[in-house]
Amino acid sequence: MRRTAKKRRLCLGAHLSVAGGVSRAVDSAQELDLESLQIFTKNANRWEQKPIPADEVARFRERRSEWGDDRPVVSHDSYLINLASPERELRAKSRRAFIDELERAESLGLDFLVTHPGAHVGSGVEPAIERFGKEMRQVYEKVPFGRTRVLLEATAGQGTTLGRTFAELAALLAAVGDDERTAVCLDSCHLFAAGYDLSTATGYDAAMEELDAELGADTIACWHLNDSKGALGSHLDRHENIGEGQIGKIGFRKILKDERFFGVPKILETPKENDGDERNLATLYSL
Repeated sequence: MRRTAKKRRLCLGAHLSVAGGVSRAVDSAQELDLESLQIFTKNANRWEQKPIPADEVARFRERRSEWGDDRPVVSHDSYLINLASPERELRAKSRRAFIDELERAESLGLDFLVTHPGAHVGSGVEPAIERFGKEMRQVYEKVPFGRTRVLLEATAGQGTTLGRTFAELAALLAAVGDDERTAVCLDSCHLFAAGYDLSTATGYDAAMEELDAELGADTIACWHLNDSKGALGSHLDRHENIGEGQIGKIGFRKILKDERFFGVPKILETPKENDGDERNLATLYSL
């Protein structure tokens, strides 16, 4: 019983393949004894893809119900989408693609859809945030709210990407203006690469103090747990196995023991080679 309670509290999961159908990811999650799951509902490097067949949607919902509806399931949108772009045509294309992503997530009954806030491409941060908010409001007008909340992911700050600081994430949320449908996903690798030192207890505490001041821990609906190949503040978005990168084990121990994030899904996006998910899960449980 204590083991089950601990697992539910940690809510550890992984991003798993949907090869063979989205329901196969639920089978894999059950085999790994996960408490949460992240998937792509379409090819992340393509703009368009055929709808998920109705029978596969039904199969996914059936398998998820058997696995447990209280286990959070997350999808991640296409990497091509840029709702903050200064180019009108690209924004329109991104909006259509994101509407499709959200409709897919709602059809499957997913809890969250994670998105990168986009990039300003040299046009300036503030105008880009305004554009992002306007586009998201249009998306919400098109797609009725069922179950899926959109999560803005903290970024590593590479190039002109938005969401590199807690203050910037707060501004993005304010621009969208819908806290019921919108929250935040933190990525440990991204935070570290953006300059938040999660590798020490002192650094973690300082980062969480800033989080509380700018956002509030209650806005965090998901974590991506990844160690970092890049150095602190390098803006390099390169994931490493837990405890084998620049963050090390101290930071992950702090995240796992932070009561404010008990029950929040914590998804591995670490390398898959050599039974990577099993090894990284074991490392996290050992912490």
